[in-house]
Parts: sequence; C-alpha cells; structure tokens
Amino acid sequence: MAIPSKARVVIIGGGVIGCSVAYHLAKQGWSDILLLERKQLTSGTTWHAAGLIAQLRATQNMTRLAKYSQELYGSLEDETGLSTGFKRCGSITMALTAERREEILRQASMARAFGVEVEEISLGEVQKRYPHVNTSGATAAVYLPLDGQGDPANIALALAKGARQKGARILERVKVTGIEVKDRRATGVSWEQDGETGFVEAEMVVNCGGMWGHEVGRMAGVNVPLHACEHFYIVTEQIDGLGQLPVLRVPDECAYYKEDAGKMLLGAFEPNAKPWGMTGIPDQFEFDQLPEDFDHFEPILAAAVERMPMLAEAGIHTFFNGPESFTPDDAYHLGLAPELENFWVAAGFNSIGIQSAGGAGMALAAWMESGEKPFDLGDVDISRMQPFQGNKTYLFERSKETLGLLYADHFPYRQKATARGIRRTPLHGHLLEQGAVMGELAGWERANWFADPGQDRAYQYSWKRQNWFENSAREHMAIRESAGLYDMSSFGKIRVEGPDAERFLNHVCGADMSVPTGRIVYTQMLNEAGGIEADVTVTRLSETAYLMVTPAATRLADQTWLRRHMGDHQVVLTDVTSGEAVLALMGPRSRELLGRISPNDFTNETNPFGTAQDIEIGMALARAHRVSYVGELGWEIYVPTEFAAHVFETLREAGRDEGLKLCGLHAMDSCRMEKAFRHFGHDITCEDHVIDAGLGFAAKTSKPGFIGRDAVLERKETGPKSRLVQFQLQDPEPMLYHAEPILREGEVCGYLSSGAYGHALGAAIGLGYVPCDGESAANVLGSAYEIEIAGTRVPATASLKPLYDPTSSRMKV
Repeated sequence: MAIPSKARVVIIGGGVIGCSVAYHLAKQGWSDILLLERKQLTSGTTWHAAGLIAQLRATQNMTRLAKYSQELYGSLEDETGLSTGFKRCGSITMALTAERREEILRQASMARAFGVEVEEISLGEVQKRYPHVNTSGATAAVYLPLDGQGDPANIALALAKGARQKGARILERVKVTGIEVKDRRATGVSWEQDGETGFVEAEMVVNCGGMWGHEVGRMAGVNVPLHACEHFYIVTEQIDGLGQLPVLRVPDECAYYKEDAGKMLLGAFEPNAKPWGMTGIPDQFEFDQLPEDFDHFEPILAAAVERMPMLAEAGIHTFFNGPESFTPDDAYHLGLAPELENFWVAAGFNSIGIQSAGGAGMALAAWMESGEKPFDLGDVDISRMQPFQGNKTYLFERSKETLGLLYADHFPYRQKATARGIRRTPLHGHLLEQGAVMGELAGWERANWFADPGQDRAYQYSWKRQNWFENSAREHMAIRESAGLYDMSSFGKIRVEGPDAERFLNHVCGADMSVPTGRIVYTQMLNEAGGIEADVTVTRLSETAYLMVTPAATRLADQTWLRRHMGDHQVVLTDVTSGEAVLALMGPRSRELLGRISPNDFTNETNPFGTAQDIEIGMALARAHRVSYVGELGWEIYVPTEFAAHVFETLREAGRDEGLKLCGLHAMDSCRMEKAFRHFGHDITCEDHVIDAGLGFAAKTSKPGFIGRDAVLERKETGPKSRLVQFQLQDPEPMLYHAEPILREGEVCGYLSSGAYGHALGAAIGLGYVPCDGESAANVLGSAYEIEIAGTRVPATASLKPLYDPTSSRMKV
C-alpha cells in the first residue's frame, strides 16, 4: 500500500496501544487515520506480554478503563472474526504476611466501592479453586471472579483489523525518522522504508512508541519519561490434566501464575530490576528476546517450587526474558503533550498494557475528539511529568525500582528509594540538620516529618500507625497551640505579567481578579463543564503582574492550561518557582513571633487575612502572605532564594521562646484534613464540579466571560448532584488513607477521596462525595454513615462544615 502524503492523524507504533488508538478513532468516525509500524505489528513488547487482564486499579477511573478493556476484548471476536483468547477465569491474590493481609482486604473494600465483584475466600477455598497451590504460611486471599486473561498479540491484531474495517490505514515496516514541528505544532512525520524516504503531513501525531516512546518524543521536543527493563517468566512443558485455572498472584514472593494451554506460566516482578537499553534499542529489534539470566530469576523460582510443587516435576519449555517499558511513578503516559498543541502520547504501560489498552485507547480518542478529557485522567496525564524526569541517568536509576513496586507492599506514604536527592530547596541542609525525614514529590525533596534525637530517621511502613505518628502529632499540635514552621518552597510559582494580566486571569479563573495590589485571591481554573482544572492562590503584585501559586506536582500542567487559553491576551507566563523560598509560619503565636524580627505591622488593620505586604525580616527583605492551608493564624513568607537560610535561622532563633516547632508536610496535611480544605488531585479534579465540591463561593458568576461560568450558573440553579462531605470516625483507633467505601444507611454510596488522622479532633478524618441529586443538605446529614476499612464497618460522623473551627475564626483573629 502506498504511503499517503497527508493524514488527519499519524499514529507511531503498532503495538496493542497504537492499534487501540487507531481502532477507537475509527470507531468515532475519523477518516485519514494512518498508523506506521517500524517492523511488524506487536513485534516490540506486545507479543510477549503475559496477557493478564484484571479489573481493579488504584483509582475509580483507572478501574473504569480496565473494565472497559475486558468488555471490548469480549466483543472483538464477533466484530472482527479474530479470536482474542479472552476468557474470564477469575483471579486470586494470596497474602503471606499480616501487612499484606491488611492491604488485600483494603483493596477488596476499595473494589466494592468501585463496583468490582470481589470476595474474601478462605485458604480452603483457595485450594478448591487452585488445587496445585501450597497455602502454607498464607494469611488471607481474595477472589475476583470477573478477572481474566487473553492472547496479547491476537488482541492487538483484532484491534488492528477492526480499525482497518472502519477505514484506518495500517502500514508495517515504515520507520518514522523525524517529526517536523512549527509554532508549537507537529506538522508531520518523515519516514523511511526499504531505502526510500518521504514525509506525511499530519493534523495530529500520536506517540504510541512503547519502549521507543522516549526517543519518539525527543524527535518532537516532547518529554516522555520511560525506560525499558528486563522482564522474566518461564513456561513449563505440557502438564497432563491441568485444565483452566484462575490467575494466581503471590506478591510477597514477587510471582504470578497463569495456566496457558495446558502449561504453567510463572512470571516475576523482582524487587531489584534490570534496566535495559541504556545506549538505545538496537535498530533491528523485532520479536527479540534478551539473554537468559537464570541467576537473577532463581530466587523467584525457588520460592515458586515451594508454592507450586508441581513445578518441580514439570520441565521448563521456555525461559523468557523480554523488555517492558516503565515510567518513574509506575503510571502510564496518556494525553496531550505540554510542549505542543497537537502531539498526543500513549506509552509506558508498566507491564499492564494489555489490560489497559482498550480503555486507554477509548479515553485518548475521546479526548482527541472533544479537546477535553472525558473524565479525570490525572493519574496518567503526561503533563504530570517534570522536565528533568526525561534525564536518561535518572530513568535508568529509577527503573531499577519501579518494576518491583508493582508487587511490593503498597503502604500508605511509601517513598521511592531510587533516584533521590535531585531537587532540593534552599533549606534542605538546614532541615536535615534538625532531623528532617524527607519524602519526594515531583523530584522535590521535602521534609515530611522530623525525627527526635536518637530516633531512626526512616519510615517504618505499616497500615497501622507508623513510626512517625507521634512525631507528626506533636508537630500538628504545635501548629494548633503555639507555632509551627514548615518549608513550602517546592510549591509552584507562576508569574503572570503584562498589560492584559487582569483581563486574562478573569477569563481563566472563577474568582474576581480585579482586586487591589497586595490582595490574595483563592480560586479555581474551571473547564467548560464546571470541573476543576486547577486549585490555586493568586496574589496581585502590581497593576500588571500577578503571582499564581500551585501544588508542586501541577505547576507544569497549570502553566500549560494558562498558555493554551491565552488567546490574544498580551501576557507573559514565567515559572519563578526556584526564585523564592517559602517558609510557612502558622499558629496562634505566629504574629507575636514575627513582631520580634520584623518592624512591619502584622495586625488585622494593616495585614488582614488574604493580603500580602513587603516586609523586612532579620536583615533581609521578603513578602508576607497572610493565608493558611492549616486553619490557623499564619503567614507564608516568600523570600529570595539567597536570603532563605538567613530568614530560616532568624525565625528559629526568635521562636525558641515562643514554642516554635519545625513541622513536616504530613502535619500540614492532617491539619488541612481537620479543616476540610480540599486537595487537588484527590478531593477535586477536572471531573468534580466546583459547586459539588463546596467551592461555589470562589466562582463569581457576577463576573462575565470566565471559563465554566454557564456550568456554574446551571448547577447553582439545579443544586449539587453530589456533596463533598467530611467524616470523623467514631472509633479513635482505625486509620484512613483514601478510597475507603462510604456506606449510607448500610449501602455503599461512594468512597473517600482523601484521609488522615485528625490529632486535634482525636480520630481519623476523611473527605468523600455523597450523591445527593435533588436532596437538601439537611437530608444528606440526616443519614447514618459508616466507613469500611479492610472489610470492617466503622460508624462515622458526617459534616458539611469543617469539624475543626467551622467559622474559620482562628485564621482571621
């Protein structure tokens, strides 16, 4: 087939993901779809995938996508005539420790909240369903009857055939050699085939390059952080009478088992993986295997022989080692690349490409069609990746860990161990000297809690109260009762400047930005449906300049949103995150403490809540913002980076007599939970309407022309369809994290979007949406609520006002 000179969309890569994107675009009625595959379809990593197809993922939307994949694969055979090998054989996950037991029971509770059929089964029932397994040492098991398995290559080929039937062109042995970019748009791709070269103009380009995705992205100047790792499995000789079995996962032994046409497949996700392809993937790579490394696999096999004794008798038919691509955070990359306006990414699927491909292709096609995400995809949105994460050395080091994390204990607050110490605030060394235990977010090293003298400066993970619980409780109560100081330098800072700055921000923000210099505005940036795209504070610095402060992880995404809605406004956007350190001084004694080291006036008359002023502090100059994310009197002190250490030392010295305590970000989070302050990405997302989130006060509908205004007016008229409710457990012992089911009058009605322990309230606190279409607030609160934790229902008190200081008088005193 001749290669066309133009296409509406060029898809690069013919694995299961590329085939799914082509299929779903064609299903939407798109024409002029061109998929180019460098070798043969499936010849990269798809062909050797294990083909496990599970429903349950870590979030509701990821679970939605996985369930869609199952339904699609079940119907593709009738549509295309190609067998996908899909069958619902069920799956069993077996725990071998008390901590893993807690994890899988919590996952089972989460599954019920997400509408996934699941049941806890006894070890006797495990052996009935899986007679070959040795349950010795097991502590619990769960069974998902609708999980399944399929033939990876045939699934991809069926998707490709379905796409072709709807008019898509899929060409093999055409290598993309370059991507032309002009004015922030990809204009087309260069190709090579059998010594011939050419160019295809394109309205859109999609990078489905799999483990080549990083290099394909670089052709267009787009950051796609991923790295290949070696992935091992063995397949036995034929075992007489084996029959169909559920998929079995034993994560404590890093192993999974799958019956495969009368043979057993044993796969591994070992804790210390082997990165591959540091110097690039060989040009001729096609259906290739990597060299065997039996020594590396042997510990997994030794445990497996004990767990599945028949493996000792069965001969090994195949020892397979093939590459898979992994991302820095073990979540795949999907969506519109921040660098360009028409370059899309679907790559880096971390060994769950088969179960994800159907849903990911559907979601990306819908996004490409409408220009809006079809639902919240924040977990996988490519814009979450930081520019430095494309560094090859970083990817090499991080990939050693990410493969194994798939089967590691998924403890709350678990921190990555590899590729650390890259982004440090100006106060990093000072905090370490004082006992800081660092966590990492978007590459930033941030003090999460402070160890006592002689205490081990490390996390000891658990599903119960971890070793830092009391440390964080003391930090929390210092903020509530005296004064706490914590480092917020990692938060994103975007300067919006120009003659149209006010008009532009009034267009993209829900709140009114026509405020005096020195005023701080809390606002959201909304989409046309009234969903929340960003949750920020904006400070007016001058007539033509504002400072937008964003969460650390979303600075790039928020700046990209601003740029894409700039239109003809005369404004300049500048990332100034690294220019200023930020010290948050919070607590009832913070005003007195500031008065010791600054001649400025911090009274309500001069510096009321929601205002900023330039100040002298010690021997430096800074800007004090009177705001709070913890619900107490306090200031965020913005200081040029070079003065940060001096200001920190000055505050520490002045605070010795004021009960000032260094605090970590765990304490900040538990304080905000008591105040029911929302966390973007958990409690509020692009899918959550600003009215339902209880943030309608920040959307000024008297102001014309802002994005989402019509949707806000409509929801104000109809009333919320859900309400974000705060819950406090009536038992002070259990811990809440997120995704625990909410039961209303005994029936699951939702799940917690976030959770933490409320040390001042004396119990765990959670936030979660309760459907309430047509109901009054009083009706919602008139019900009895429980929260399910690892299968146990715990009564909870519900509130629509903050359980801590409901009038917010403490912040404004």
